[in-house]
Amino acid sequence: MLFAFLTIGLVLETLHAFKSAFYLSPANETRRLLWTLAHSHGTLFGLINIAFAFSVRAAWGWSPVARTVASRSLLGASVLMPAGFFLGGIVIYRGDPGLGVLLVPVGGMLLALGVLLTALGVRQRGRSMPLPPQDRPAPASSPAPLRRKAARSGA
Repeated sequence: MLFAFLTIGLVLETLHAFKSAFYLSPANETRRLLWTLAHSHGTLFGLINIAFAFSVRAAWGWSPVARTVASRSLLGASVLMPAGFFLGGIVIYRGDPGLGVLLVPVGGMLLALGVLLTALGVRQRGRSMPLPPQDRPAPASSPAPLRRKAARSGA
């Protein structure tokens, strides 16, 4: 995903370099803005998904259902928001974006849900969850078992 949106950025830069009227004409300012928003949101969503992947490990006590809903919400937002900006810029009506831009608020709601569930999942660990087994400190050896053994042997 990150690679795809970075590539889209290169395509937009190429359109800019060749002074494409389809992209740079003052009449197409809305298109340029929307496509730039599609590229930047897509790139940021790629980074958000990488951060989410790392946060899943930090929130090991997170319920599988909440984790799945958060993951799917972030993936849906990652598709809908950039797609809405891009589709809204394909056909412009007197400076207004096309109907594709209606996908953007839906993607925004999915983003909010995914971020909220992720924040709650990470926060849960700090409150009531014990450390995962690999992060727990090794138990200190107690001299008590040695004393019991010595008492049984009569020493």
